[in-house]
Amino acid sequence: MSALPPSPPTPAVLRPNLPLGVVVAISCVALFMVVLDTTIVTLALPQMHDALDMSVSEQQWVVTGYLITLGGFLLLAARAGDLFGHKRVFLFGMVVFTAASLVGGLATSPTTLIVSRFVQGIGAAALTPTSLSLITTSHTDETQRQRALSLWSITIAFAGTAGVLLGGVLTSELNWRWVLFINIPPGVALFTAAVLCLLPARVGPKRVRLDLPGALSVTLGIGALSYGLSQASADGWGSSKVLIALGAAVVLIACFVAVQITSAQPLIPRTLFRLRTLALGNLVMFLLGVVLNASFFFISLYLQQAIGYGPLRAGMAMVPVTLIVIVGGFASRKLVLVLGPRNLIIIGGLVVAAGMAWLSGVPARPPVFLAHILGPTLIVGIGLGFLLLSITLTGTSDVGPEDAGAASGLLNTSRQVGGAIGLAVLTTIAATATTNAVDTSHPVEALVHGYRVAFLICAGVMIAAALIALALPNIKAPRPEAGEKVSEERSANTPS
Repeated sequence: MSALPPSPPTPAVLRPNLPLGVVVAISCVALFMVVLDTTIVTLALPQMHDALDMSVSEQQWVVTGYLITLGGFLLLAARAGDLFGHKRVFLFGMVVFTAASLVGGLATSPTTLIVSRFVQGIGAAALTPTSLSLITTSHTDETQRQRALSLWSITIAFAGTAGVLLGGVLTSELNWRWVLFINIPPGVALFTAAVLCLLPARVGPKRVRLDLPGALSVTLGIGALSYGLSQASADGWGSSKVLIALGAAVVLIACFVAVQITSAQPLIPRTLFRLRTLALGNLVMFLLGVVLNASFFFISLYLQQAIGYGPLRAGMAMVPVTLIVIVGGFASRKLVLVLGPRNLIIIGGLVVAAGMAWLSGVPARPPVFLAHILGPTLIVGIGLGFLLLSITLTGTSDVGPEDAGAASGLLNTSRQVGGAIGLAVLTTIAATATTNAVDTSHPVEALVHGYRVAFLICAGVMIAAALIALALPNIKAPRPEAGEKVSEERSANTPS
């Protein structure tokens, strides 16, 4: 009787005699850096404005540029890691991310700073999926994997909190350049640790082509759309610059769709386009991205540019909302089992809408912190915590195991792209509202009027998200004992 063939070995990730905790540490610190840079620059925007003579539109691009390339290249980076080895893509991402941070910190013009943020987003896109893949491929024991994925997920929330706090401290005690320079020491350390501790992947002989045209067309299309929308307030909707940018966006996004339909190896598997839950889930996640990024952006500008808070005080004022997002996220793990993901999306959307509507009443004079800042931001944070897990569970409910990674990556991309486009639109609307304010003799009142309009639109966006969620099926969330691994992996694929 012939012996059974041995099962294929698990891919070796770590060098012999090293504990698995090394992989977890490398992955979590890398993710921490990626998420940190979505929020840490927010508190430094007023100093950037003063030091580099930046316009409001250029300030917005410091945030938007990073989000566009992070969202646009995520799926490509995940595919590249599978084909060419996670270590190789991880090292590439770390070099690009760290080098771009150095260039941005040394920038002497708005253009240099903004371009460095675009490049930094490419590095972040390479780091995000590979940091997760390093954990999933190295942890073969299910209990150990769940613990590692939990740490990976907690890192997301912790990094968001640390971003606003560190941004305030570094900007206040040093200057704005240090919100970028801070990435260099851990970047060098992580690159060294990955070279010394991780094994190179054994790439098979198969030849598979990456969908680079798809990644470039969607990223350039989103960039052109964001640029056209952000310039409309300054140049007018009928200006040639705006019309060319918007026309280019339409063409590029159409090219992306055509590539996905005809490509043998598309970024997004064609079977996913037919899933109603995934389509609606991505739409809701897109709207969540609009509010998630715009709320932090405008709250930071309100506290510093309208009310006169210093960076440190503004950072401390924003810490409670990031902490309450974590609390809401933990609560959602229990509530989703009782209420179901769809109902929790509806409740979360309405809670966020209520908080944003409350926030739209901020005064042009120094606010009462409890009534004007802390109260509404805590309401917003609770709702955001309810939404993240429930949208992911609903959006991936009909997706097979072979497409789970692509579906989760698509949801993450939708949120990043929503943040980029939404911020461009709301910045334009806020600037127009400020310009057209009835009483322009008080500049602060006019400025705050623009912020109020932006907050009120965010409330409307969340109401729209809740209404869209009514069309979703009310699926049952997997019980922890039966589906903990699935929910952990899906929620881990959705960094903040």
